[in-house]
Amino acid sequence: MLIEQTGLGAGAASGAARAVTATCPACGYHVAAPFYDGGRQPLATLGWPATAREARAMRRLPLEFVRCLDCGHVFNAAFDYAAVPYSRKPNLMFNRGTLWSRFLDSIRREMLRRLPARPAVVEIGYGDASFLAALARARPGGRYTGFDPHGARAPEGGGRIELRRELFDASRHLEPLRPDLILSRHVMEHLANPLGFIQTVAFSAAQLDLQPLIYLEVPCIDRAIETFRAEDFYYEHNSHFTSTSFRRMLARSGADIEALGHGYDGEVVYAFLRLRERLERLCRWHESTLFHRRAGQARQAISEQLRELLAAGKRVAVWGGTGKSAAFLHAHAGLASGIACVVDSDPAKAGTFVPGLGIEIRFRDWLRRHPADVILIPAQWRARDIAGEMKRAGIRYESVLIPHAGQLVDFFRGAHPYRKRSSSGRRAAAGSGLAALAQALQARPTPAPEAARP
Repeated sequence: MLIEQTGLGAGAASGAARAVTATCPACGYHVAAPFYDGGRQPLATLGWPATAREARAMRRLPLEFVRCLDCGHVFNAAFDYAAVPYSRKPNLMFNRGTLWSRFLDSIRREMLRRLPARPAVVEIGYGDASFLAALARARPGGRYTGFDPHGARAPEGGGRIELRRELFDASRHLEPLRPDLILSRHVMEHLANPLGFIQTVAFSAAQLDLQPLIYLEVPCIDRAIETFRAEDFYYEHNSHFTSTSFRRMLARSGADIEALGHGYDGEVVYAFLRLRERLERLCRWHESTLFHRRAGQARQAISEQLRELLAAGKRVAVWGGTGKSAAFLHAHAGLASGIACVVDSDPAKAGTFVPGLGIEIRFRDWLRRHPADVILIPAQWRARDIAGEMKRAGIRYESVLIPHAGQLVDFFRGAHPYRKRSSSGRRAAAGSGLAALAQALQARPTPAPEAARP
């Protein structure tokens, strides 16, 4: 079971319904209320049994719908995406009614009004491709690409329409396609993490300095809740959006909503939105990737310094056998066998061993009887205290090294911030780098609006 019952709520002690701990796929809130227990039922739209016997033998799956207490979203907390055989059965929505057709026509007209003369359009989950094809007929100068691993196959001579039977990956597909419009109809309710999907698209677009128009459309359960309509809740639809939860998900994605409305007599909620870059997210991305790159470089540089020390016959002792020191030793595990000893200030750790490496940890006084040439302190922030401890204990050495800024530096003679208490000025200086990066990103030219494109 993917949910946890908690004792929250006034009725918990009396045996009434209890609050549930489950992460909302629309807003990320973690507390929900029991909403609908449908027992165990087979797949309702993707089973396609060929015989009565096969239908009766279908696997039963849990319907444990809960409702987010923050945004009102309804979702199956026991949903397992792997239990839904999208790879073998198509999920085609059949509705050719007059009212539905009128709704689709109105949405297409609104899309075309917002698009340039020769638009690049991407549809995620194109199904039978009829909606994408209708857009292409109305605006034949455009380029139209559909993504759906189980969608219809592209007809021969499809012209400006390209149907890809694969999942859409924003990190791979946005750059070559550079769409003016990304549309997705009746897909979000099938995803285990629709908010994460939209946020991924938004961030990938921001990296490329793209601001595409987005159209999202999902079933709306406002009326189902008002009228206690339980038959709406079956396994394949993991997420059920209310008007509020749909809007909240879009707001959490960092997008600007240009229009939000309802269609088909309130059974559908849709939105046109614009993906805008969020500067702080790009700054964190650049900061994180810089750390990732520098950390790899630091590991190589420090390993080379250690190798040179050992080759020169220096006895190297590492101070600390757990935590940061253990992490340091594992980062340079190929050289760990050359370390003379590992010592620790804590006598309780003496006689235990470095996790994963099996090197015995000695109490610090071991160094008085077995002196080392180099004391290496991976926990830089403790180096000042350890230096004082060694002085009081009469421990001799040639040098004390700490890892800093990608290399080993001498604690007493090297340039680093750990000999003195860290100052607020240093923190401000570190922050100024991000401020400069933010200014540089902000100064990038803004792409021309769609109406200005040819």
